[in-house]
Amino acid sequence: MRSATTHPVARVAARAGYVISGILHLLIGDITFRIATGSGGEADQNGALKTIADTTWGSVALWVTAAALAPLILWRLAETILGLHPSERRDNPEDREIGNRLKALGLAVVYTAVAATAVQYAVGSGKSGAVQNAGLSARLMHSPQGKAVLVVSGVVIVVIGSYYAFKGASRRFCRDLTVSPGRVVTVMGLSGYVAEGLTLAGAGALVIVAAVRADPSKATGLDGAVKTLAQLPYGTVLILCAALGFVAYGCYSLVLSRYARM
Repeated sequence: MRSATTHPVARVAARAGYVISGILHLLIGDITFRIATGSGGEADQNGALKTIADTTWGSVALWVTAAALAPLILWRLAETILGLHPSERRDNPEDREIGNRLKALGLAVVYTAVAATAVQYAVGSGKSGAVQNAGLSARLMHSPQGKAVLVVSGVVIVVIGSYYAFKGASRRFCRDLTVSPGRVVTVMGLSGYVAEGLTLAGAGALVIVAAVRADPSKATGLDGAVKTLAQLPYGTVLILCAALGFVAYGCYSLVLSRYARM
């Protein structure tokens, strides 16, 4: 497996996944901006994929999206087994930490879910992420064990979101690059990670609230977290900030496609 990760083709294929991630986040940012201006939309990966599906060559683009994510999924699985940045010859103990392996596994699961959703939209069976989340939550709420699973899932999402926000605020994301980032890239990474993290943490909190109140309509994922901002003071401003954050994260993902440590 280690020899496979050192092959140039494998690295180039994995980097293509960052391009897809960047495009999806740019679309999520656009949808979030339209929500702020009253145009509606679904501010999550499902909404971004639906936007692609509605274009002239949408089905082809979705199949390309799923195919491009496959190498990045395999790369994250390799990182889970071998440690972060397996193609690098230097041995950095920090890259071998169990926490980093778990993060790599989590990203592999996320990318797999996005690829699977892309295939669903490509074959015409895609559904709203909010509807899927609420439906799954409703089924789990039928038993105490299911509610416990929801609470644990919510806590995990909050922890992941909090880590993303911390990674952005502390600029730890700079360690993922092979070059020293300039001011523009640093601002993109900082604002992108913080916005993504806080929104994820909000989505996890909604899952916990849904489980405690036995109200599956609250567990609507990232889209629900974005739209919940509208109910807060200065909600429109907060949604616009989230939109800019998603766009910044998308741009940073495009930078990763060229300069990510592999």
